[in-house]
Amino acid sequence: MNKRINIPAGTIWEDIVGYSRAVKVGNIIEVSGTAAVDNGKVVGKDNAYEQTKFICEKIKKTLESLGSSMKDIVRTRIYVTDITKWEEIGKAHGEFFRNIKPAASMIEVKSLIDPDMIVEIEATAIIEI
Repeated sequence: MNKRINIPAGTIWEDIVGYSRAVKVGNIIEVSGTAAVDNGKVVGKDNAYEQTKFICEKIKKTLESLGSSMKDIVRTRIYVTDITKWEEIGKAHGEFFRNIKPAASMIEVKSLIDPDMIVEIEATAIIEI
């Protein structure tokens, strides 16, 4: 059986909801829905591009802490509160994934946990062995 490694989120919701920032089992890493939050404050209020960039950087740091990198990402799921901002979100996503080209979805949702959040991204990475 493969060892399971949980990376804590460090948020107030972690124990209430029961989740981790990321979970690695074998060569697979699942990164939880990640929002543009730093020290409890939303980054880039009203700016979908800035939120997406911040989120991708946060995902990158999480993967690096597990011995992985953005090139290992095979899928992203992008949840947005306003699909008309898809170009801003897509531009920021493309800056990280233009050459990697993971499978990706962009889904409009009614809202996220904080009304200032515009974007939330999940990612799946598979480390080559």
